Amino acid sequence: MAAPLVADELVERAQRLTGLERFDSDSFREGLEIFLSDFNKLDAPLPWTEGAVVEALAVRLKVAGYLDSRPELSQRPIERPVFVFGIPRTGTTLLSNLLAADPARRSPLTWEIDDPVPPPTARTLYDDPRALARLEQERQLLAAYPEAGKLYRGSAIYPYECLGFTHSDFKSIDWESGGRYPNYRDWVFSADVSSSYAYHRRFLQVLQADAPGVWNLKMPSHALWLETLLKTYPDARLLWTHRDPLTATSSFCSIIKAGHMRSMGRPDLEWIGENVPWQAVQHAERIMDARDRLGEGRVIDVHYADLVGEPLAAMRQLYRALGDEFTPEAEAGMRAWLDDNPQGKFGRHEYRLAEYGLTADGVRKTFDRYLSRYDIEPEG
Repeated sequence: MAAPLVADELVERAQRLTGLERFDSDSFREGLEIFLSDFNKLDAPLPWTEGAVVEALAVRLKVAGYLDSRPELSQRPIERPVFVFGIPRTGTTLLSNLLAADPARRSPLTWEIDDPVPPPTARTLYDDPRALARLEQERQLLAAYPEAGKLYRGSAIYPYECLGFTHSDFKSIDWESGGRYPNYRDWVFSADVSSSYAYHRRFLQVLQADAPGVWNLKMPSHALWLETLLKTYPDARLLWTHRDPLTATSSFCSIIKAGHMRSMGRPDLEWIGENVPWQAVQHAERIMDARDRLGEGRVIDVHYADLVGEPLAAMRQLYRALGDEFTPEAEAGMRAWLDDNPQGKFGRHEYRLAEYGLTADGVRKTFDRYLSRYDIEPEG
């Protein structure tokens, strides 16, 4: 049996790896301790998670070190950012990629989230040696494992979720996606995540150091903490993606199954069947609750059926709602992205609810409040 992971030892490893000592804050400590308590109860997990924890801590050290070297960056504003969120697997990635195809917008790209220091310039965003190295890794992965393309439409030079950096505060559902973490799950869904959004802002201030712009940001679980988000970004523009929750939940189960395979080499199907539908409903319920308090118009609705059926028409409508100009350059960028990423490019992603002990009727029933409030096009 492997020795249990200890927070202090992982922190020290990150410090040795980076040659840096100072964190901007110890706000990550409580979540890390709770996460490790659950992790150490797992039966023979693979070493991937241990490395991921050290890397998350190392990135946080690098971000703090870079801001120490350029303190003026902490004074630079982040104005009118766009946040995309919703029940997981409802088209947030598609919408974020279309927004990112507009050259007037700035998106955090996968490669720079993983390796943010030193930050790129506007000129090197897409051809930085780190980006090119990641693209080659991606090519090799897809050649060896074509199925990966069915699960997530991503790339080193496409935008990625904010969880790619907020997980350095260890208040992220990303950490519990690799196995059975009931105590961490319950804690993170009830935690005050103010420190995560404070770190989120600092991370963006590093990335925009020499490549500024109006931020396009995406993470389904922003849905869980909208009012906390707005305390950090009061002028944020909020976009909620809608899709048939049956399809979304089925796909969410499949994604979490892949996370279990990566972290443990086997899926805990019983836990996935219990945990995933609960989380999916929480996303919908918390958005509706926040919307009731903030006002219906504070959130803009975007329907997956519209994005897939007539994507450019849907984007024109969205730009009107945002108050932004839908320029010829934006349209050309989106057309090019759509041409390069047709539906089913890597094959069809198949969902099997029964594998997780779930039924279509049971899942739909849990979304009664959501489905009675919004007109959602069913998918099969």
